[in-house]
Amino acid sequence: MNPKMSVLRKKAMSLPLLPGVYIMHNKSGEIIYIGKAVKLKNRVSQYFGSQNNHAEKVRRMVDNVDDFEYIITDSEFEALILECSLIKQHTPKYNILLKDDKGYSYIRVGVGDWGKISYVLQKKDDGATYIGPYKSSYYVKSAVEAANKIFMLPTCNRRFPQDFRKGRPCLNYHIKQCMAPCTGKIKLKDYRESVEQALDFLKGGSSNSIKQLTAEMEQAAEELEFERAARIRDKINAVKRMSDKQKVVSNKVLDQDVIASFSNDGKTCFQVFRFEGGHLFDRESFVFDSGDSDSETEEFILRYYTIRNDVPKNIALDRDFDGAQSVGEWLSQKRGSKVNITVPQRGEQAQLVSMCRSNAAEALAQQKGATVREFGVLEELKDTLGLSKLPEYIECYDISNLAGAENVAGMIVYKNGKPFKSGYKKFKIKGFDGQDDYASMAEVLTRRFKDYYSADDDSQGFGKLPDLILLDGGKGQVSAVKQVLQNMSINVPLFGLVKDDKHRTRAITGEGGEIAINSKRALFTFLSKMQDEVHRFAIGYHHARRKKNTFKSSLTSIDGVGEVRAKNLLKYFRTIDNISKADLAELESAPKMTKDVALNIYGYFHPQSEDENLADNI
Repeated sequence: MNPKMSVLRKKAMSLPLLPGVYIMHNKSGEIIYIGKAVKLKNRVSQYFGSQNNHAEKVRRMVDNVDDFEYIITDSEFEALILECSLIKQHTPKYNILLKDDKGYSYIRVGVGDWGKISYVLQKKDDGATYIGPYKSSYYVKSAVEAANKIFMLPTCNRRFPQDFRKGRPCLNYHIKQCMAPCTGKIKLKDYRESVEQALDFLKGGSSNSIKQLTAEMEQAAEELEFERAARIRDKINAVKRMSDKQKVVSNKVLDQDVIASFSNDGKTCFQVFRFEGGHLFDRESFVFDSGDSDSETEEFILRYYTIRNDVPKNIALDRDFDGAQSVGEWLSQKRGSKVNITVPQRGEQAQLVSMCRSNAAEALAQQKGATVREFGVLEELKDTLGLSKLPEYIECYDISNLAGAENVAGMIVYKNGKPFKSGYKKFKIKGFDGQDDYASMAEVLTRRFKDYYSADDDSQGFGKLPDLILLDGGKGQVSAVKQVLQNMSINVPLFGLVKDDKHRTRAITGEGGEIAINSKRALFTFLSKMQDEVHRFAIGYHHARRKKNTFKSSLTSIDGVGEVRAKNLLKYFRTIDNISKADLAELESAPKMTKDVALNIYGYFHPQSEDENLADNI
């Protein structure tokens, strides 16, 4: 905690209840955060009160504040203008800073007769033909991908004609998305015709492309070139299918921007959909450390339209915020006419906002190595168990034994909703003999968190605290482990997975009783798979140990073979079968083996030959 907290709070409490801008400095005098407030005293004093309600990013900022200054303004709108100006000038560390990396995009047509069509962000002096520049990289990327699919042009890294007949055609050929010039069977004339048709499609759009292709098809039919006419007909149908997919979202959709966000575990993703003429013509995604949710939307909008010159007439958001009126005034001033900011609650606009938010969740999930479906089931698990954060790192434990013999445990890890097999661990129960699942669970978790306290790296393995612990068992197992966690000061949510009579996952149990999950299909499937996986892992380790010790016990029954020698034999020969098939010379060559013991081992596996070997040795 900041040692100057009380001093800073005292200073904040003396601020006036007027609008203005506050500027936070660190020990070096560097500006680390700039904000605005309708009432300076109320806003600034919040930073230096209780830290429990602050996001991690805000807590880090407050810890680094050494002093602050403020500027009083005549209105909230004036404070907003000043805040934008100061942030642009100083680019403070803890403000949302968006990098304008849009630039321009180009359509590139490769050099030579067999040149390919692609999209690039930079124009080079390489002899290729460039079409553009285009403002929307999303539009160019989508259009080039569509053109290559429709006109069946190659997108691979092969070079033509150098790579003719050097390999089989790829999957795109078999799904009719590439004509496969790599086979060497495509005429140059036909390839160039498809390239020109694709360029006409890119330059003139689908309607002009259909008119031109239709004229070419009719001309080919008149000249009795029916195969060529059929190929052009197929291209026309492909253009129509593609244009149907890219049709106007709806005539009711305005020329507007739709902005929505999704936050999780200290990260926030803002997604921007830009519509023009009813079409989605561009989309952008921004991910950064989460701040205060109340001001985050406002700050993002200010930063976004600082780097974007074109402000639409309408902006739809997924949430309201306190400074919406002053932000609307600032945007209207920037545009030169009134800008409408809305938070739609129903209808088509609400559906667009929901779609935008889903894409924000997907972008954040992909950055964390998950999918939106996996994120969704983790969200459902979080809500079901009442967790404070998304359980991205889950440890699950199970005990396996046979009437107390070969008592072992398995620990599996799920990371971002998927098995994380490098995190799996095996435990041999060492503290007692016999069968006691409660004591076994307690021992395993004790050993696990002893390793946590002694680990050097807190980002992986036992050095990392899980977000959730699940046990294969009921209330007894949970109670036994709960005591361990309390004694070791480990604050991690703990629950058990309860099975029914048919050994299938039935419910989750915790201190408050059982929580039914049968009605939640996605969550039920997720937990069932996890419980099956930990059971498979634990019982697999148990079977491996039983098999190994069974082999050892058969060896130790031989005169002169103890546990150490049995272990060495298995290590040398790998299997009991190899030992049984070894001749006397091979057995004698084993590490630390005597001639007499080798003879005993050979006689154990070859009782009929024992007398013959003895006679030979005499």
